[in-house]
Amino acid sequence: MAQADTVTLAPGIRVSPGFVAEHLELYKAFHRAPELSSQEHRTAAAIEQRLDELGIEHFRCGGTGVVGLLRNGEGPVIGFRADTDGLPIAEETGLDYASTATGTIPDGSTVPVMHGCGHDTHITDALAAAAYLAGNRAVWAGTIVLLFQPAEETAAGAKAMVDDGLWDRAPRPEVVLAQHVMPQRSGTVTLRPGHMASLADSWRITVRGRQAHGSQPEKSIDPIVAAAAMVLRLQTIVSRELPPTKPAVVTVGTFHAGLKENIIPETAEFSLNVRTPDEETRIQVLDAIRRIVNAEAAASGIGAPGIVEISRFPRLFNDAGHTERVTAAFREAFGEESIISAPLGMGSEDAGWLGDAIGVPVVFWSFGAFPHEQFEDGNMPPGNHHPGFAPDAEAALVHGTAAAITALLAYVGG
Repeated sequence: MAQADTVTLAPGIRVSPGFVAEHLELYKAFHRAPELSSQEHRTAAAIEQRLDELGIEHFRCGGTGVVGLLRNGEGPVIGFRADTDGLPIAEETGLDYASTATGTIPDGSTVPVMHGCGHDTHITDALAAAAYLAGNRAVWAGTIVLLFQPAEETAAGAKAMVDDGLWDRAPRPEVVLAQHVMPQRSGTVTLRPGHMASLADSWRITVRGRQAHGSQPEKSIDPIVAAAAMVLRLQTIVSRELPPTKPAVVTVGTFHAGLKENIIPETAEFSLNVRTPDEETRIQVLDAIRRIVNAEAAASGIGAPGIVEISRFPRLFNDAGHTERVTAAFREAFGEESIISAPLGMGSEDAGWLGDAIGVPVVFWSFGAFPHEQFEDGNMPPGNHHPGFAPDAEAALVHGTAAAITALLAYVGG
């Protein structure tokens, strides 16, 4: 924070206190009213209203996606992605603007909804960056393609936008930029060239046996026993089929079977999530899963289990040259001490699809918006997807907007 009449987001990037206050209220409005993946109807309408107020042309894409075209003469075309969906989580932050919203999941159940991954922050920061650039046209030239993308949490949104003709309807960018708030110290940014997030696959597997009374197991083919054998054997894929230098994760997250303790049910169902660093490893692990579940089913005398794909996240690969360009801009704006080299993580993101679909490089980074004291004595604030996830609102706005503007000006700045 600088002079009384201005707020310094980064060197050379100053806004009025009213600018900050206005966007804080916008952030809180988005936080109060989250919507589930592919259901972001009110969110999309609010984004469109704000783009109209800024005089930025826009169109719908991918159902509930919104694309804004901020044009300012001749110059580079740069894409900037902000995801918009919430999560089926009951918020426990205690904030006075906490969400009490509900939504409907695919099975028809009503669930609480929370912006538990910070997408409300991403929307607001993108709109704030657009507002700054729209009001300071003398410092830049080119076109910013603002990508307000739905359904990141289900890996459906980026693909939906591409399939809906995104890059036939919007100018093709030379790079796609994206950012994400994370539980790290306010004012820091984290990125790395190369592998930035893992490929991810989620499957639902249904094992069909033969039902019988619990007192007559000989008349059954127990799907619980068969499915349990599959679950245990799946744990050997990473430990025994991949070299120790190749990271991968196979997680069985749900297991459901039966309604009563004295009935051997006809079916058992479990779902799993797989994280891999590259396409070669993805194929190897998924092939191993198919082999194991089919072999265990055959060993139990039952047919091949049913496999349904729930979601499939693409790679997120940071182009080395463009990552260095963005990092250099961050280093100049925020200082060397604010740059963190990202560890090799197994999180997933579908932002990479927006660039990969047209052979365009991508740069993705995370930024911190949590008070430093929350990290004292080895403590960590609640992370993404936790009911207590609560970035500091002003820090998320100031630092997220500063990072977005700084990265964009690295390409379109005069």
